[in-house]
Amino acid sequence: MTRAPEPAGRPRYLAWLPAFLFRADGPAWRYVLMAWPLTLVPSLALGLVFGLLFPDLARPDFPLGIGLPFLLFLLVVVSPVVETLILLPVVLLLQRLFGSGPAAIVSAGLWALAHSLEAAGWGLVVWWPFLIMSITLLTWRARGLGAALGVTVAIHALQNAVAALLLVGGAG
Repeated sequence: MTRAPEPAGRPRYLAWLPAFLFRADGPAWRYVLMAWPLTLVPSLALGLVFGLLFPDLARPDFPLGIGLPFLLFLLVVVSPVVETLILLPVVLLLQRLFGSGPAAIVSAGLWALAHSLEAAGWGLVVWWPFLIMSITLLTWRARGLGAALGVTVAIHALQNAVAALLLVGGAG
């Protein structure tokens, strides 16, 4: 039996997350500028911790041979759009089946698993940003699919931009 979709409220077990994540009542740009560091800083910390604890853990191997401008375009523009378009129906289906909180958590786990298929270390780091981006999609869905996609893609693109800059810095 499926449930009717519920609004993306703030479940008690996610009360440790900032309240703004569960509200789409302000300007989208402000939400993006507040949510982006919330995705970035913990994922960088996770990357550092896992890198120190498990130095031999597989990491993603990006095709630097395709040229840095094209690779940056893929990482900062194409990937956030494509992954968010895939994320949307998955998280909405999970929300319909289990509710908003479980949908965000399971969605983050699925994205971590998917990224782990490429490199285990990558999956350990991306679950956090995908938790925040799943919450963002569900929260901004109240303002329409376009708003939900736009805000989530913006956060994702900023997240990937920092990763891409770190990649470029490491490639040189």
